[in-house]
Amino acid sequence: MYCITCGVKLSDTEKQCPLCGTIPFHPDIVMPDALPLFPQERNPHTKVSPWGILWVVSGLMVVAILTVLLCDLQLSGGVTWSGYVIGGLGVCYVTFLLPLWFKKPNPAVFVPCAFLSIGLYLLYINLATGGHWFLSFAFPVVGFFGLLLTTVTTLLRYIRKGRLYIYGGGFIALGGFMPLMEFLLNHTFLNGKQLLWAYFPMGALVLFGGFLVFLALCRPAREVMTRKFFI
Repeated sequence: MYCITCGVKLSDTEKQCPLCGTIPFHPDIVMPDALPLFPQERNPHTKVSPWGILWVVSGLMVVAILTVLLCDLQLSGGVTWSGYVIGGLGVCYVTFLLPLWFKKPNPAVFVPCAFLSIGLYLLYINLATGGHWFLSFAFPVVGFFGLLLTTVTTLLRYIRKGRLYIYGGGFIALGGFMPLMEFLLNHTFLNGKQLLWAYFPMGALVLFGGFLVFLALCRPAREVMTRKFFI
């Protein structure tokens, strides 16, 4: 081993050239890690706090609500169209932003809260427009979908096994509700016409839900589907 500065021959145990003091490279010498001259990231950035984002978005929604309300009061002299905008913003906030305030939001709690806000919003629209469709159509439809999704999400959260049974039962229940939904639609808006289209989505949903239940019952078929579609 030779010194790269003065060329003096060095022994393998030398850690410094005795002539010029240059430290030679040796595989046994552990070189200290030096700080880099430049940041390793080309564009270093700091993490943004999710709580800060929630506060900013909430503040913007408050500003939007006040702006819409003041414009409506200035132009119409009362609360007319601004109620629809404020109600829509409230539904969006309860559905999408309210669960984010919690570290581990429970869907069994927030799903019915979301459908409750939707139902109240539709009730407001019904009262503001003088309609008679809330109790005969909106209430049972929103109530059924809220109950169905709450049941499915609750079972999926607290029951680890039997997911195919849960999904299959949900699709079958949704298919069975299709004729009732068309009946309510016809009775409320179309003066009680006969059923025309409900049987098609009902058949598709019931067949798909039954297929999921069949996969849950038949293990060989479930393994074949897993290999075919990586599910």
